[in-house]
Amino acid sequence: MNTMQEKIRVAVIYGGASGEHPISCATAGAVMSALDSERYEVIPVGICKDGRWVPGESDYSKLQLNGATTEVQGSDTTIVLPPGNGEQELLAITGSGTELKVTSLGKIDVLFPVLHGPFGEDGTIQGLFEMAGIPYVGCGVFASAAGMDKDYMKIVLQAAGIPVGPYVAVTARQWATQREAVLEKVQNLAFPLYVKPARAGSSLGITRVTDYAELVAAIEAAQAHDPKVVIEQGIAGREIECAVLGGRGYAECRASLPGEVVMAAPDADFYDFEHKYVSTAGLEMQVPAKITAEQTAAIRALAIDTFNAFGCEGLTRVDFFLTDAGEILVNEINTLPGFTPFSMYPVMWEKTDMSYAQLVDELISLALERGTGLH
Repeated sequence: MNTMQEKIRVAVIYGGASGEHPISCATAGAVMSALDSERYEVIPVGICKDGRWVPGESDYSKLQLNGATTEVQGSDTTIVLPPGNGEQELLAITGSGTELKVTSLGKIDVLFPVLHGPFGEDGTIQGLFEMAGIPYVGCGVFASAAGMDKDYMKIVLQAAGIPVGPYVAVTARQWATQREAVLEKVQNLAFPLYVKPARAGSSLGITRVTDYAELVAAIEAAQAHDPKVVIEQGIAGREIECAVLGGRGYAECRASLPGEVVMAAPDADFYDFEHKYVSTAGLEMQVPAKITAEQTAAIRALAIDTFNAFGCEGLTRVDFFLTDAGEILVNEINTLPGFTPFSMYPVMWEKTDMSYAQLVDELISLALERGTGLH
């Protein structure tokens, strides 16, 4: 790492090929604005929707969520992160053939991905970071991959003795060759059902189903986002969230005060993409959530157990169901949760004991301390 006199060089990587591309752009602007220019040098890297890496927007004020239309623009320059031991330099390549020009952007001390969805928080880019040997913010390959797949996520949770709701997972092959058997399994679930892409985020492609006649169309709608689908039994109760932050050294990870998103809008059957990012007027974040002290303590402890079950690092948001009978179930984990200053993860920490800028700084410190490889 650089000496104390030099700035820490942080590559903020954003955009990506998923449907959450505009959210990622807005998050990058927020993270860059929070980085202390006296301590950090920021190198923005944008990933176009076609997957190409290009120079990012250095004016973070231009990275705003405006009707979910923010997008990384194409460029004649391609950014390349080569494999290595962490000492190699980030490269900018222009032209082709004999006109090829390679420019060094220098060594990067830490990578800060603010990517969501496939190829961003599913372990794929984390594998690239590991091969590059450069420390990075957030969870590693396994936790990212298992946390992104709602089927394997529940398998890990169940193996760790952490309660989850009833569900059925459906692969593309099973839907094509064993459709009747799949539908028969679903009959063991009680309505309403929530049909979801197994590996998408931000509630993209989710359908609430209240009748078997709607099920086939809902599965096919989810398959437009991911060939693998999960069908979950609706849980009667409240949705409570808890933010978890890794610990320094061998210290235990930390759990925030829990929060709850309360939907006042009469059409809000569930917390979907539209309600999260576009039509947010009917939403209210309550932090801390209005639950008992005992429930708060239980949720914070279970959030830490969940973080540890996956071997998470850096940050994770754990989402719970709190039933009317007082039962606590884990709905899902998000290893790279929404991270704008108005997103639930940073808001929960702000209401606990850490500002947005402090949180960004702490995540970078955790990444630098951890390094890469087996540890």
